Amino acid sequence: MILKHDCIHFPGDRPCKFNKLEGRICTDCGDYIKYDRGEKRFRILIIKLDALGDVLRTTSILPAIKKIWPECSITWVTKRNSVPVFKNVDMVDEVVAFEDTVEVLKIAEQYFDVVIHPDASPQSAPLATLVGSYSKHGFETDDLGKVIPSNSKAEEWFEMGAFDHLKKANTKTYQQIIHEIAGFPYEKGEIQLKLDEEELKIKESFIKKHSLNDAKYLLGINVGASGRWQLKQWRMDGFVELIKYLYGSVPGLEILLYGGREEAERISELTAQFPQLISTGTDNDLRTFFALLDIPQVVISGDTMALHAATALKKRVICLFGPTSYHEIEDYGRITKIYPQMDCLVCYKPSCDFKPNCMEMISTQMVLDAVLSAFGLGLA
Repeated sequence: MILKHDCIHFPGDRPCKFNKLEGRICTDCGDYIKYDRGEKRFRILIIKLDALGDVLRTTSILPAIKKIWPECSITWVTKRNSVPVFKNVDMVDEVVAFEDTVEVLKIAEQYFDVVIHPDASPQSAPLATLVGSYSKHGFETDDLGKVIPSNSKAEEWFEMGAFDHLKKANTKTYQQIIHEIAGFPYEKGEIQLKLDEEELKIKESFIKKHSLNDAKYLLGINVGASGRWQLKQWRMDGFVELIKYLYGSVPGLEILLYGGREEAERISELTAQFPQLISTGTDNDLRTFFALLDIPQVVISGDTMALHAATALKKRVICLFGPTSYHEIEDYGRITKIYPQMDCLVCYKPSCDFKPNCMEMISTQMVLDAVLSAFGLGLA
């Protein structure tokens, strides 16, 4: 065969540029370069699809990987909406959108030294099963198509997902759990989120537009949560009471509101009552949201993507918990966790008919004291 199919210049379905322009064939071409996709490097595949906030916090495993294998190449498969998370994350060599069938099929036929798939997901486990690998950590499927642990360290997480009482009893952070599943020492690696020069310009432009350089205290409030979890959102009257007190007692304070399209109504309601509030917009792309979230020193949020982004940006965070586990959140010494004393906490119910419910049990005073403490002010 005269064709050298492994040349980097050959696209696979048509002639290369040297054949098209000059009529060369492979046996007479001096520009042949063998395609080498890192075969000589230790290759790691991470499959983590969703949710977006979970993808973000799973990047905390990257420092541990690079500490053990500094020269390894890392490929990450995720949902398309999470791909922007990896912009500027130089520890990841390749990001593949799960919806891109052709690229995923290419992944499936390759060999990796290590596959890490920390979700017991029937959607992504088949890919972890198909990929050839020396070592697999997390979850794959058996010959009946059922999800099973790939290694013994994944069994604990598997059963936590199956039995609510085990999930509730857990005291390990998510980061610790995924490090254990992957077989790495847990040294509290940081969530990886890096802003580039253009994103920092977006941040600075917003600061200039709203004269925020003159503010002594900058507080960000993420007013919502994912649509799936009704009780990740604090009550509106709590936000109103909190904002009213802060404006009346903390000179030099500016408050920025954060949210997406689902929070537009809540933000409009708050800005109507307090015109001095600054909305950062509800239609930002993910990277712009990250850039604007880098403005405040302190952020209030529920257990949602904004929590993990603010943590990655090394903000002081006040996180309000209801149906999800406060134990699973790594605080990095920067997060204040607020939750009521209720036996039904960590129920993971998307909605609730209890009165009062867990978010109603979080008092304005609890949040206010945490805000003042985060700014180094005396308690109210």
